[in-house]
Amino acid sequence: MDFTKKMLRDDALSDKVIVVTGGGSGLGKAMTRYFMELGAKVAITSRDLEKLQKTAAELEEETGGVCLPLQCDVRFYDQVESMLAETLKKFGKVDVLLNNAAGNFIAPTERLSANAFDTIIDIVLKGSKNCTLAFGKHWIDSKQESSTILNIVTTYAWTGSAYVVPSATAKAGVLAMTRSLAVEWAKYGIRSNAIAPGPFPTKGAWDRLLPGDLAEKFDMAKKVPLKRVGDHQELANLAAYLVSDFSAYINGEVVTIDGGEWLKGAGQFNLLEAIPEEMWDQLEAMIKAKKNK
Repeated sequence: MDFTKKMLRDDALSDKVIVVTGGGSGLGKAMTRYFMELGAKVAITSRDLEKLQKTAAELEEETGGVCLPLQCDVRFYDQVESMLAETLKKFGKVDVLLNNAAGNFIAPTERLSANAFDTIIDIVLKGSKNCTLAFGKHWIDSKQESSTILNIVTTYAWTGSAYVVPSATAKAGVLAMTRSLAVEWAKYGIRSNAIAPGPFPTKGAWDRLLPGDLAEKFDMAKKVPLKRVGDHQELANLAAYLVSDFSAYINGEVVTIDGGEWLKGAGQFNLLEAIPEEMWDQLEAMIKAKKNK
């Protein structure tokens, strides 16, 4: 069996309107593509409107579907409300919120400024809260029969992980919110679930986090019992199932998709203990150089 193949039937999401935060690239783009292939109308959001517009045009050409690019900084509640209003104006409804927008720094925690720590907390935890609250209020006020929140967390949300402490802290909060609202909002027909991916390399994010030859030096596949990293379509398959009506009885669940990696050794980035102090200096210089290009 080819695990890169599509899982669901072509009309599985034909009645759905889905909002994907951080949908302009990487895993967000991969999930959006598959949602559109299954018939969903999708709004993608991020701070970079130019990237969103390019992605939307590309995916519409590939799939024949509809993709609405909306600029939104999820850290600001008023922008989230405006993004929701634009989605409703375009499509008339919204059925699914996929909280995918994220950020991360790989660094010893004592090297982080308070602002750097806050940036990750604001994007991941506050951003997910802003979107969840705005969409939840709308669904409850409009008495929509059924709707779904799907959060992208990480396996170190429950184990913790050295060297990515802001991300681990924020993702743990999103995980708690997922499980809490699964109970509280079920009476409104709102399901809340999450996916905890292990290593799913994306060109942009992994190049920034592990520039140069560091990605090869710290090969994540070596930590996975299945001896490989994840394919984007595998994650898209799981996400599509969890936002579809086929998963209508799944609520409050966090599905791990990591090839057994966290069971083998908690915390994806704990192996960075092997990096000497002078290499952290080199790493920071390489990351800054890449960001300034």
